[in-house]
Amino acid sequence: MRKPIAFFLVAALIAGGLAAPADAQRGRDRQSLRDQESAREEMLAGRTLPSREIERRVIPQMKDQKYLGFEYDPVASAYRLKFIKEGHVTWVDVDARTGRVLRVSR
Repeated sequence: MRKPIAFFLVAALIAGGLAAPADAQRGRDRQSLRDQESAREEMLAGRTLPSREIERRVIPQMKDQKYLGFEYDPVASAYRLKFIKEGHVTWVDVDARTGRVLRVSR
């Protein structure tokens, strides 16, 4: 009698573990959407440069690196652009008001 209960318990634990990565991805997707919405609100209010303008200024400086996208931090009023080359990730923090590069992290 214990074997069926143990089987269902193990099956439930495995199913829960498989759902966790999907939930994590949905959380990242929601955060990305919030970042984009915050950036748009700030840009429409005239407080920051559009993300396309930031990308136009920064991407050409990152020669031979593949651009992966950006995050926006409304508290710091900064964009964080992400690049990759040969498995190494580089983040470029940019002031959203001026377009000035604040930091490059590898």
